Amino acid sequence: MNRFSVEHYSKSAFFAVVSSAVIVALLFGAFFFTEPSISHGQAGPGPFDFTIQQEIIGEASFLVAPNDVTTTGSINGLTGGNASGTTDFSIISNNATGYVVRISFENNGTANTMVGDASLSESILDYAASSSEPGYGYVDRASAQFAYTVTSLTPTDTDQSFLNNTGLCNQSGGSQNGTTKNTKCWMEPTTTSFDIVDRGTSAPSGATSTIEFDITVPSGATPTPEADTYTATATLTLLTQ
Repeated sequence: MNRFSVEHYSKSAFFAVVSSAVIVALLFGAFFFTEPSISHGQAGPGPFDFTIQQEIIGEASFLVAPNDVTTTGSINGLTGGNASGTTDFSIISNNATGYVVRISFENNGTANTMVGDASLSESILDYAASSSEPGYGYVDRASAQFAYTVTSLTPTDTDQSFLNNTGLCNQSGGSQNGTTKNTKCWMEPTTTSFDIVDRGTSAPSGATSTIEFDITVPSGATPTPEADTYTATATLTLLTQ
């Protein structure tokens, strides 16, 4: 009995020692597997390269916002006349690929953009551009009309649709408007956005463009414009490229 007990205890102790050694070996293996820097020793004397990064976000904003426009010129409801006005705006941007400016006119629930403040008259009709694109030269019609055009201090900022070759608008590499009404690219006001500026580079110091509005009423216009002050509301939207 005593000999059996001693042998039994000896075997148990041996297995316990072996098991402990295996567990310790597994723990060390797991430790060195997850901590290779420790198992490999020091990294060495160097030198070592590493990077530091920070993203700069491209942005654009209005440096100068457009002002309200009161057109200049005398227009009689029966015998007609012409009036025009301009507003400037300037964009500042650090975006290397530039920005786009779009114009849209308020959907006032009527067929035309300009509405009489008191009478709600729509007797000043939207200019009918060519295929919903700016057309070269002003086309007179029997009705009163409201149109606009765009130029920029940097000609290439103006959207191509407003550039011309002295005969057609939307010309790649074309020129900006001339000095007379018939040497400009005129566009109809629309409730959907239309690109008026398309700049392909940054403008860290600001870039200025001008919108010109024209109201022409022929003698004996049909329909006859009611005596009133007429108002249209436009919105400019700025997007980075």
